[in-house]
Amino acid sequence: MLAPVIPLRPVIRQTFGETPLVLSEILEDGVNLALWQRQLPLHIAEFGALLVALNEPLADAMVIELNNEDAAPNLQGLASSCRDLEGYEGFIADVAWLVSAFACLLGAKRIGVRLRLLDKAMCPRFHVDHVPVRLITTYAGVGSQWLREGVMDRRQLSQPDAEPSERIEQIQCGEVALLKGTKWHGNEGYGLIHRSPALKADERRLILTLDWLA
Repeated sequence: MLAPVIPLRPVIRQTFGETPLVLSEILEDGVNLALWQRQLPLHIAEFGALLVALNEPLADAMVIELNNEDAAPNLQGLASSCRDLEGYEGFIADVAWLVSAFACLLGAKRIGVRLRLLDKAMCPRFHVDHVPVRLITTYAGVGSQWLREGVMDRRQLSQPDAEPSERIEQIQCGEVALLKGTKWHGNEGYGLIHRSPALKADERRLILTLDWLA
């Protein structure tokens, strides 16, 4: 009698690239982070810096319905208090491109968009996201931090005393990250471990997240 075949779990890994094509690698088994190591265009970086310098509250959220694949996402109202700032239109165009690319890659019909100006860590403890996949990019300030597989015992997530003080990876400002969570089929228990960076008293960051809702 033949022994039952036990499928092997792919090695958990991360992928990196200097073009947006690398983002498609999040679809591969075992990949829980795909990072596009892009440099922000100057006009968008300057818009982000200006918005941070104004230090006005910003916490926008919306759900984008994408029933027509050829139609541009409707971002009317996003950061509307900043529409008079130089570079706003370029910034919105960049967000719209990310939304469209995210939707195309996943076949998404509904996407949750959140844009926040933060003056403290939103999620200061290392954790995993209980979603299929999330896009994170920082337009100004420091980016999110993450850990390679095996650096921290997953059973001790959210316990401050168990968090490592070294071997912490950093996403740079402007880079676009796709983080696979625990609700991605086949990735249960292996979502990317990450956290928000600690901020100094005078530091702020402008962060965009996209969630696949349907």
